[in-house]
Amino acid sequence: MTKDDCIFCKLANGVFPTNSIYEDENFNVILDVSPANRGHALILPKQHFDNIFEIDDETASKIMPLAKKIATAVKKVTGCDGVNVQQNNGTAAGQSVFHLHVHIIPRFDDDKFKLVWDPKSFSDEELAATAEELRAEIG
Repeated sequence: MTKDDCIFCKLANGVFPTNSIYEDENFNVILDVSPANRGHALILPKQHFDNIFEIDDETASKIMPLAKKIATAVKKVTGCDGVNVQQNNGTAAGQSVFHLHVHIIPRFDDDKFKLVWDPKSFSDEELAATAEELRAEIG
């Protein structure tokens, strides 16, 4: 299923021209038009999923092997020192387009693009309680 008002559905399904670097029956991988670095790619499912909470397990299981394939090619072509594989869910996490997508971002030691956070501190008891809650939820 696609959404008529979703720009990423249109990009993934060839409605608008892109610099596509890979395509199969489930995904279209395109170069980001506002890249962090040369070679920054987006893995776009052809079906519409707002975020990770909506994607079916079968489609989700295909993303990481594809991310590895794309990251390997990006590293070889750009000569980057590393690669970020990033996927955001919700505005608090930095999601601005509500069509699940995965960024493959080539990184260079001197690129000044940083993904950082201020580490928080929790007691051993708080960590254990959180772990217990999560185990119960996961099943």
